[in-house]
Amino acid sequence: MSTAPAHTDGTALVAEDPWLEPYSHHLRQRYERYEKVLHSFDANGGLLGDVSLGHKYFGLNRGEYAGKQGVWYREWAPGALQLRLIGDFNGWDRFGHPMVRDQYGVWSLFLPDDLYKDRLTHGSRIKVHVVLPDGSTMDRIPAYAKRVIQEPQTINFVAQYWEAEKPYIWRNKSPEIVGGLRIYESHVGMAQEEGRVGTYREFADNVLPRVVKGGYNAVQLMAIQEHPYYGSFGYHVSNFFAPSSRFGTPEDLKFLIDTAHGYGIKVIMDLVHSHAVKNTHEGLNLFDGTDHQYFHAGPRGQHSAWDSMCFDYSKYEVLRFLLSNCRYWIDEFQFDGYRFDGVTSMLYLDHGLGKAFGSYDDYFDGNVDRDAVAYLQLANDLIHKIQPDSITVAEDVSGMVGMARSVSDGGIGFDYRLAMGVPDYWIKLLKERKDDDWRLDEVFNTLLNRRHTEKHVGYAESHDQALVGDKTIAFQLMDQEMYWNMSKDRQSVIIDRGIALHKMIRLITFSLAGESYLNFMGNEFGHPEWIDFPREGNGYSYHYCRRQWSLADNDQLRYKGLGEFDRAMMKLDEQFKLLPDKFIEHLMIHEDNKQMVFRRGPLVFVFNFHPHNSYSDWRIPVPDPTDYRVILNTDSKRFEGPGLCKENQTYPIQRVGEADRAQSLQIYVPARSAQVLAPVV
Repeated sequence: MSTAPAHTDGTALVAEDPWLEPYSHHLRQRYERYEKVLHSFDANGGLLGDVSLGHKYFGLNRGEYAGKQGVWYREWAPGALQLRLIGDFNGWDRFGHPMVRDQYGVWSLFLPDDLYKDRLTHGSRIKVHVVLPDGSTMDRIPAYAKRVIQEPQTINFVAQYWEAEKPYIWRNKSPEIVGGLRIYESHVGMAQEEGRVGTYREFADNVLPRVVKGGYNAVQLMAIQEHPYYGSFGYHVSNFFAPSSRFGTPEDLKFLIDTAHGYGIKVIMDLVHSHAVKNTHEGLNLFDGTDHQYFHAGPRGQHSAWDSMCFDYSKYEVLRFLLSNCRYWIDEFQFDGYRFDGVTSMLYLDHGLGKAFGSYDDYFDGNVDRDAVAYLQLANDLIHKIQPDSITVAEDVSGMVGMARSVSDGGIGFDYRLAMGVPDYWIKLLKERKDDDWRLDEVFNTLLNRRHTEKHVGYAESHDQALVGDKTIAFQLMDQEMYWNMSKDRQSVIIDRGIALHKMIRLITFSLAGESYLNFMGNEFGHPEWIDFPREGNGYSYHYCRRQWSLADNDQLRYKGLGEFDRAMMKLDEQFKLLPDKFIEHLMIHEDNKQMVFRRGPLVFVFNFHPHNSYSDWRIPVPDPTDYRVILNTDSKRFEGPGLCKENQTYPIQRVGEADRAQSLQIYVPARSAQVLAPVV
């Protein structure tokens, strides 16, 4: 989303939403705050200057001093009494290489090549010895470290000086998206079938071909930033500039992204700027001995629900750290954008915990962290200046006004926002109501309940539901029956119901819930069980921390049909550009019969949610006076349905009015099934 501001005062949103008129002054103040912070960078190159180039200044970078080539190490630690660089290069001597502090609290040291070229080599281990204000000391990992590993002997994390002799040579450019954004959310480590941690290269070799075959055009990678605890799903980040070494080297990650681009797939990174791990040995907490360096001091700096630390977005060096992080992953690794994690937590001083957000007042009152809002605007502005076709997605449950609108309009600048209410709705519906009690008008309206001037990523279930203690939609529907009765030669009414509803829920979500669609890896074929990362409680087993792809490949199991259906569903967008098409029209809902008909773009979607009743010669209204052909049918045997309908059926148009339409069709739709019809041109 372009954020290049024309002349604006940040109130353009009001013209489209008159209910915002009483809040015009708040929108104006929001934009003025953004501009004030933005212009504070002018003296040092603006947003594309020093404030987003911290990774080229801090940490270890090649440079020169007094005409000599070498390596600079710089660290911001204003509260520390002394910093000293230690590592393999000096035998871990904690006194041999003291650093010099400037007036801003930035410590620096230059290591000339003529003395250190053969000592500070690629892969050398390093840390910084910090003397704290009370005189105590601690060995820390540099804040801008670009490579961090866990040593197998000690289990401690340590930085490495990473300067490969030959830089990675990129083979492929980022592809253009045709149709809508179809996102395959993935975790590299648990993406293999074996019970172990997978690698970047294995993901490129084994998983990306599946993504391509499945019809997705983007992957969203979780847990890329280094994190000490594998079971955190990557959300307790310690080293923001370091790709997780569990999965391989930085060059391996580049290979993954390069390979994806070659397949025509964009790569989005799960970016965690909402909080940081509390760990002091691995992370930023108490780095210079104070509790207010990168984070807020006292209770405000601690996220009680997440047991983590909260950034102080008002500080220049914090902004430099985070904005440089946004730029680094794009410049260095050619990521195509970000899904910003925990945006709701960033936006509100109470982190939005337990809040209903029932009024526009909630988006502008004293609970809003205005510094965080300004940071998110700056981040989106920067990302789209660096790479205009970048994709940014906000994980926000609050419904913050203008989240996916340009900064110049008074928005926050994201391209998309996650439609987070949709998966919550589906799981609540499945847990609390029998099929007979579903209200289809409620289903239809819930899936459309969004700001239609902002693009949304629709999804039926989240990765959180796949974790131990919760259930995916497939597991919610079929539970332990999946262990025994997913074979094609076994009969189970529970499995039949589960497979039917799994397809229908995904199809109606895909067709109504947004301008983009997201699926977590494996859920497309109904992956059984839950995700349970290795921990003491499960004997540090990887058995439930993997993806059983063989289930989807087995011709004798019904998982394969679910995967085939998902693939066919993606083709609707490939062929008809369905997701970007904002034209959605209600055509018919019969609550008693559990029937629903609607239109999106040129296609007509017909759903029969009735558990038992099939309908022959069911007359439905259609928008165009032409014959219609079935292009997708959940009942198909190919998709593990009973196969009661003729494949590729064409229904002739009838000049018989129905539901305010001058023409209609008569069709056959079995119980618990859906059909997608395309006009015959």
